Amino acid sequence: MLTYISAKEAAEKWNISQRRVSVLCSENRINGAMMVGNMWIIPSTAEKPVDKRTTRYEKETGITLKPFVKWVGGKGQLVGELEKILSADKDRVFTKYCEPMVGGGALLFNMLSKHNFEQLYISDINAELMNAYQVIQNNADILIEKLQEMQMLFLPMDENGRKFYYYSVRDKFNTTELSNETATIKAAYFIFLNKTCFNGLYRVNRNGQFNVPMGAYKSPTICDEDNLRNVSKALKNIKIVCGDYTLSKEFIDKDTFVYIDPPYRPISATSGFTAYNTDTFDDNEQIRLAKYIDEINATGAKIVLSNSDPKNVNPDDDFFDELYKAYNIRRTSANRAINSKGDSRGKISELIIHN
Repeated sequence: MLTYISAKEAAEKWNISQRRVSVLCSENRINGAMMVGNMWIIPSTAEKPVDKRTTRYEKETGITLKPFVKWVGGKGQLVGELEKILSADKDRVFTKYCEPMVGGGALLFNMLSKHNFEQLYISDINAELMNAYQVIQNNADILIEKLQEMQMLFLPMDENGRKFYYYSVRDKFNTTELSNETATIKAAYFIFLNKTCFNGLYRVNRNGQFNVPMGAYKSPTICDEDNLRNVSKALKNIKIVCGDYTLSKEFIDKDTFVYIDPPYRPISATSGFTAYNTDTFDDNEQIRLAKYIDEINATGAKIVLSNSDPKNVNPDDDFFDELYKAYNIRRTSANRAINSKGDSRGKISELIIHN
């Protein structure tokens, strides 16, 4: 005798949303499904249909997107490890992507190069960074024109000329208030400074002013026009928010892949760069973040977090092992600066934490 289950029971059985089951029924893609009253019932022997959305999940453009800024702690080295976690859930199709501490966006641009998501959300508390994202999204032509002008002026100069130009741009950046009218020029200043400052740092003093000295690059690429245009196209339908990571909660649901990249917990006295604004991200902030991850974990979203491994310095430091004991904790190696000298690098362990 043929037995039936409800759409809710089918959703739980197939690990998809009840709404998605109803859509599949209405598309006649579940054999034997029928409407009884105002609800769908499905034969208990029915198999989960192959989700046609998977055909839109992989991109075929072949365009490789790159971060448009250098960023301290960029996750380019970890992209492969993070991709493995995404692909491990073979039976799930994530239609939404969320990165609420986007920074330079190494994983974001890898995802945009390879995958199609129906909805995307990125945010960060750095107003200048998020302004640059929004300007590239909405006003790339004028931004590129300004960056090309700055590049043509800067590159032919001798060292003294470059210093004068760099510090004049830095002064303009610090004295120009961010507004709708100044958004594009501030984004141009921001990208110029990022490409020509020491080690691509973004650091501000207690007054909130950018104070990084000029770097020693011979021929920096200030305007990568092709990448900026490709990034502009890729960002068109993305929600870009300047604000605390907790604002992402309304966006996140069971169909969402969430990657969170907080300021890393310092592993030594000389590696304590945990802020690019006037606030710090201390252990209390790490604990607040862990509580937020617990909240969004309850939605059924796939969550991946990266952070430093305290055991690099102290094998007995179980801070993150205790904080995330309910989750999967993987240790992977990465090349990072291991002291205050940017050219002193080595292999260290980093954490990838996921549900």
